[in-house]
This record gives sequence, structure tokens and C-alpha cells, in this order.
Amino acid sequence: MFLFKQLLPTKRGLGGALNHFRGSSFRFFSSSPETFVELHSQEQEVVIALGSNVGNRLHNFNEALQLMKKSGINITRHACLYETAPAYVTDQPQFLNSAVRGVTKLWPHELLGVLKKIERDMGRTAGIRYGPRPIDLDILFYGKFRVDSDVLTVPHERIWERPFVMAPLMDLLGTDVENDTVACWHSLSIHSGGLFESWEKLGGERIIGKDGMKRVLPIGNDLWDWSLKTSVMGILNLTPDSFSDGGKFQSVEAAVSQVRLMISEGADMIDLGAQSTRPMASRISPQEELDRLIPVLEAILKMPEMNGKLISVDTFYSEVASEAVSKGAHIINDVSGGQLDPNMTKVVAGLGVPYVAMHMRGDPSTMQSSENLQYDDVCKQVASELYSRVKEAELSGIPSWRIIIDPGLGFSKGTEHNLELLMGLPSIRAEIARKSLSMSHSPVLLGSSRKKFLGETCTRPTASERDPATVASVTAGVLGGANIVRVHNVRDNLDAVKLCDAMLKYKRSPA
Repeated sequence: MFLFKQLLPTKRGLGGALNHFRGSSFRFFSSSPETFVELHSQEQEVVIALGSNVGNRLHNFNEALQLMKKSGINITRHACLYETAPAYVTDQPQFLNSAVRGVTKLWPHELLGVLKKIERDMGRTAGIRYGPRPIDLDILFYGKFRVDSDVLTVPHERIWERPFVMAPLMDLLGTDVENDTVACWHSLSIHSGGLFESWEKLGGERIIGKDGMKRVLPIGNDLWDWSLKTSVMGILNLTPDSFSDGGKFQSVEAAVSQVRLMISEGADMIDLGAQSTRPMASRISPQEELDRLIPVLEAILKMPEMNGKLISVDTFYSEVASEAVSKGAHIINDVSGGQLDPNMTKVVAGLGVPYVAMHMRGDPSTMQSSENLQYDDVCKQVASELYSRVKEAELSGIPSWRIIIDPGLGFSKGTEHNLELLMGLPSIRAEIARKSLSMSHSPVLLGSSRKKFLGETCTRPTASERDPATVASVTAGVLGGANIVRVHNVRDNLDAVKLCDAMLKYKRSPA
């Protein structure tokens, strides 16, 4: 026998919605699993938790997501990725945990059957309860319904005691309650303040990075915890016309020498760009970009100094992205956020690498037009437009746990806009969080190095004279929450980063 309750809809805010849902009458449906009546007239929004600690955990997640999509579950949102210590049975490997939000016409027990089949097909056996498993899939929420049966309880009865479930669940929400279904999920919390209060009761954001639970981004064969320190990305322009160092590193020998210097000075990543994106730059073809890029990329990958370092490729062409990753690049850095090549996000989704989505209006030849420089509230509008870009990327198949965001300093921005963005990184995160907490937690890349707004502010018309101003901008950015800084001068900016990281660590230390 099972009981199936539907909470009635409302258009009220969170406070009113919680009271409304808790005071509502219910519609009751009962049957037995053997005689369950399947109704497919309406899609339901669902939340499904994922866990894995056997084999290639990330591969297991990717395979499970593909099987879910093939089984009638359309994934619309992804949580962040968490590496967590095992619970209950502690003598086992660490878990990866996350969650997804999607829509399906599968009725609750059908959905349960699909998920259990995926688990079996991926090698899960009965085993020890809470023991090792290649994949674990649990239904956390199903539409506006509460489900109770011998084999299924929704909401999942142990959500409220598990930080490794609550953290991904919260990622799938925004600080704004977007619809009746989300309001219903809040009403199903065991706490009067909804899911927000339930998460705070467990420790909330304060426990991330502690107690065996960290937020990670997969790069290559590693899981990167970007909270440990700010990463320095060294710039290598392979173009004849870039604003700062165009023409200096076009030969393979000169490029390798510059990479060796940046690595010796402490760079964590190298960003290769073979297409100029300075204002008014003319666009070259994907093939010409590849002709510049691939010989240098292949030479750099052979350098012993690159062991443990990452290579990013700065391109807005999907063809270049695909070829670069096939040669060994680790990250795709797209200044257009997928706007200049309609295939970019779908291609990157298939490549399985991190994707830097930057904010820009227009393209390099039009980005500084008067129309593209119109903002009423630059932080709010950049956040909103950037969120739209990353949402499109996510719907194309790039999970939010592989997305890095960049507010795009110098791209369709005037000097005052850039200064406001530089000081407004917390505001940008907060604005994105209204719609998606997972996207608001994404690593932020900041690219202020030697840009025109620094020259205008400090009266330094020559790009190479803007390094002191760059150091100041990097300092402001890191203290404001940047996780990666993209710079020409690695040595001086690394010192600034180290000092900022030390100050932030001191600030977070208990008194």
C-alpha cells in the first residue's frame, strides 16, 4: 500500500507559501505497487541525488546521467560536485556526491524502477548497507507530491541529517523561490524556515572545506579544490596583434621560452590564445587559428616543466576547442560564452573539460559600441547576462561542476564599468545566487592584466607599463573572491596573490 499526496499550488513568496502548503488539504491516491496506475499526462519536476565511491567516480556520474536521459529524465540543472568522507560505514573510500534537477513523465515508482535498473546495469549489488557502490541514485523530491510506500519515501527520509545530500540539494535552488514546486519542496522541510533553515542547522556554507567535505571541479585526472589557494594563469598570446605582447611569441621557440619563464615564476596554468580579441580585432578562421596554436601546444605538452600544470586554450571556435583538447589541452576559455559559435557548448559538453564562460556583448569588433556599453546597473546586468550564458551551456550538457565564470573586464565595458565590476564580485555572485546557488559557487576567473582601463585610470598609455596597476587590480579581485587571475607578469602578481590568500586565511581562522 502506498500513500500519494499532492500539495496544492500557490503564487505566494516563501513565507506565505510554507504556511499555505502546510495548511492545505491533500489529494490522496492509494494503490499497491502491483496494481499501480501509471499516469503520464503531466511532466513532474524531480530532484535526484548521485553518489559514487567505487571505480572512476566521475565516469560513473557521467554514465548515470546519460542513462537517465535515455530513460525519460530530462536534466535541467546540476549541483556542484563534492568529495566527502563516507558516512555510517566509515572504512571505505571517499565519495563523490552531487544532485540533478530534471523533468520526467515517469510516475514515482516507474522512476524508482528506472534508477534501480541503472544502478544494477552499472554494477551495483546488494552489498553492505551504506557500503561501497559504483553508483547510488535517490529520489529526493518528486513534483509537489509526498510519496510513502513500502519501497519508496519522498522526500527521502534521511535528507535532513546528511550534509553531503543537503549541500547539492541547495545548489539546485536559488535564493529566490522561483515557482510553486520549489516552494512546496521548502514546505516539506522538517524546519519552519524551509530548506534554507535545514541547511543552516547542518552548518550551511561554513562546513564546506571542513569535516571531510569539499567542493571540487574535475580537471584532467584530478579534482581541484579551488578554495585552497588562488591560481595564477599565465597569458601566452600567439597572435601578431594582441594589445600587450602581439608578435612576441609567434615562433615555437619563443613561445616555449616564455612558458618556461612563467612556470619558473610560479604559474599554475598557461592560457594559449591564437586569435586576438582586442577591441576592433578582425576575426581569423578556425584553420588559421589552429595553424598558430597546435605546434606550440604540442611543444609545450612535451616540456618536463609542465608536469602538474594546466593548459587552457582561449578560443570561441568549437573546431579549435575540439582539436586542442584532443591534443591534450585541459580547459576551454571562451570569451563569448558560447555566443560566437552555436556548436561550442555542445562540443565542450562532449569533450568533458572545464569551460570558462566570459561575459561579452557583441564580438571584438562591436563590443565597445555605444549600444553595448549601456548599463543601468553593471554588476546586476553582467551577472544576469552571464547567468543566461551558463544556463544555456548547462542545458547543452555542461554540468555546473565544470563551469568557471568570468565577468569580462575590458569586454563591452567602459573604465567605470570595469572598476565597478572589480569591486563588485560579491554582488555578482549574490545576483547569480538568486537564480542558481550552484552557479554562484563556480570559480571566478579575473582578467584585468594590462588592460586599457588601468592605463586610463593611472595615465599609462603603454600596456607594458601597467603591471603595478595590474597588481593592485589583482589584489582587489582576490580579496573580493576571484579564484583564478589571468596575468602577463606572473612573478609580481603571484606575490600579490600569496599575500591576499594569507590575509583571507587569517580572516577565516577562529579567534
